[in-house]
Amino acid sequence: MKNLLLTKGFFPEQLLRPTINYILQTQLPNGCIPWFADGKADPWDHIEAAMGLTIGGEYAAAQRAYQWLVQEQLPDGSWWANYLGDEAVDKNHRETNFIAYIATGVWHYFLITQDVKFLLDYFPAAQKAIDFVLRYQAPTGEIYWAVAEDGSAKKDALVTASSSIYKSLECAILCAEQLGFNANHWRSAHQQLGTTLRHHSECFDRTWEPKTRFSMDWFYPILTGVVDGKAAQQRIDEKWKTFVEPNIGCRCVSDEPWVTVAESCELTLALLAAGEHAKAVNLFSWLFQFKDEDGGYWTGYNFRDDVIWPREKTTWTAGAILLAADAITQHTAAANIFLQSALSPMAYAEPLTTEH
Repeated sequence: MKNLLLTKGFFPEQLLRPTINYILQTQLPNGCIPWFADGKADPWDHIEAAMGLTIGGEYAAAQRAYQWLVQEQLPDGSWWANYLGDEAVDKNHRETNFIAYIATGVWHYFLITQDVKFLLDYFPAAQKAIDFVLRYQAPTGEIYWAVAEDGSAKKDALVTASSSIYKSLECAILCAEQLGFNANHWRSAHQQLGTTLRHHSECFDRTWEPKTRFSMDWFYPILTGVVDGKAAQQRIDEKWKTFVEPNIGCRCVSDEPWVTVAESCELTLALLAAGEHAKAVNLFSWLFQFKDEDGGYWTGYNFRDDVIWPREKTTWTAGAILLAADAITQHTAAANIFLQSALSPMAYAEPLTTEH
């Protein structure tokens, strides 16, 4: 299937039900959603898939996913980077943007269900996670990307990861204020992080090569509300031809002939956030060619060699498909979670610096 153009008010339930079921069938009895059957799980991608379940109306399964996070949360509020079955693996680091993302998932679930009990039950886990992450905010505003096993910071920061945390902080603030809690300290951290992302590129990629060849560094500041309005449209235009392969999707990196479905979905959301609706609908229409018979979507495609690579269908890719479809069709009450900031407007007039 190719070039299926979606429109507001017409969520393709019949088309996407197998994709919802693909996540459901991969979810473990304990609630964990691995990348694929017998694969690893990580907190960020687990939450992406859980949001797909919520969009699909599978509220009990989504709640089990969040319950698994609560059960696995460490006493300090964090999670390990990866899990396999019931065991944590890769204990050499914990990634701050993975940890903060629970706030986005919890707020997303509440927007759709208006379930105040859920919010009350799961806000404490989100609160602990956000407080943990903010311990690793540098004096200059960026969030260090990871924490070593001994609790020490890995002192460098990524534009994409810090942008993701910026959105998670927004969602945490909205959760807190919905419940009547004071979130002023989170607002201050959110504002400082946004200022650093917009105006201080020297605070990122200090100890490694700049990540500007990665498409996520290009569109994530738009997806997460760091950059909006005309600045967002200018940012899209600057690298559109660099990263977008017509009739296929968005490249992962600028110098490789490889597109990924999840990043194409996230770019779809960023385009909608930037007011580029026609581009968003068109880009998303290209992705149905990567849907398999079981409802899963192949992770990526090498268009130079005309091969699916890797040969895997990840649940987080399915989650991203559902998030983008929801945003285009405005199907649920969470359709705009990545399309606009619900916080008081801040000074977004100056574009994010892209050069290092």
